[in-house]
This record gives sequence, structure tokens and C-alpha cells, in this order.
Amino acid sequence: MIIVWTLCAFVCGSLMFSYWLGRIARTNLKVVGDGNPGALNLWKAAGFRWGIMGIVLDFLKGYLILVLLLGSSRIEGYAMIPVALAPIVGHAFSPFLKGRGGKAIAVTFGVWSALSGFEVSLALAIILAVFLGVIKLINKGKPTSPVSDGTQVVIGLLLVGIYLPLRGFSGAVIWVWVGNLLLIAYTHRHELRASWRQLFNRTVKSMK
Repeated sequence: MIIVWTLCAFVCGSLMFSYWLGRIARTNLKVVGDGNPGALNLWKAAGFRWGIMGIVLDFLKGYLILVLLLGSSRIEGYAMIPVALAPIVGHAFSPFLKGRGGKAIAVTFGVWSALSGFEVSLALAIILAVFLGVIKLINKGKPTSPVSDGTQVVIGLLLVGIYLPLRGFSGAVIWVWVGNLLLIAYTHRHELRASWRQLFNRTVKSMK
């Protein structure tokens, strides 16, 4: 049954609600910003109402199936790992968009909300909020860049790896985090590369 539930979770994750909402709003998200067919681009292109709808739907496709399976004890222990990661994989590599997908941030929050009763997703949200506040303070209120935002998401999820063992989460949950971190790093690979180049250039300049 684990294979069946994993496939179901993958299909749920691959439903590209934000992209479809964009089409309803007469916007092709593939040509907006970085072409990401996710909720953030929907927000930018069609406004906050459409964006919030996209965020909620992307969150729910990671949350609902997991909370139902965990609540009924249909998956337990290490069996949860592929099922928990499947919605994130589905969103990042949606067959409905020929293998293209979104950054998988909202669906990640959905998965962790189901796995931890909102504890870990709240911790991640606080980490990202602190990062945003510090960056804005340093930049004197100027808008952050997509490169900075993407890098903060990856670092924020990385720090969650410290939080999990401190709070006594199981080994299975920690393995979900490892898979999630790798997927988020991949979906934000362009931002990470750009951030690394910026850091390298600043280091070189400071050494001259």
C-alpha cells in the first residue's frame, strides 16, 4: 500500500493549481519573472487574491493527504518518508507541465504542518521572518531580491535540521527533512549559484 499512497501523494503534489489559476486570470506564469509556475509568480502577475488562493491550494496538496494518512495510522515510521516527499517531488517535477514545476515552498509548509502538527512549519516561518527582518534592516527597508529570498529559504530549511533533533523528532522525520532540503536546494539552484557568485565576487574585491 505504501507504493499506492506514494503515487497518490505524488499526483496530489503535481496538480499545478497556481499555474491553472493564472490561466483563468489570463496570465501565463511561464513568461512572468523567472517562469516559475508557482504561487509567488501568480501573486506578482495577477494580484494578492489570486496569489493567496494559489498558496492555500499548494499548501493543502501537501497537507491533506498526509494528515489523513497519519491520522488513520495507515502510514507509520519510515514508511512515511516516500509518502511525505512525494507531494514535493510532484510539485517540483509536475507531469502536467512536462516535468517542470514550482519552487515547492507552499507544499513544503503543508507537508511539515501535517507531520508535526504545524510545529515545524511555524518554526520555519519564524526563521524566515527573522531573516527577512534582518535583511531589510541591513538594506534600510529596500525590497529584497529573488536571489536573496531563495537563498534565505534554503538556509532556513537547513536550520530546521538543527531544530528537529533538539525537539526529539524521529529518525524518519529527519530523513524527510534531508530529502526536502535536497529538493528545495535543487528548485532554488539558480538563486544559490547567483548568491555564491555574489559572495565570491565580494570576497575577491575585499582581498584586493
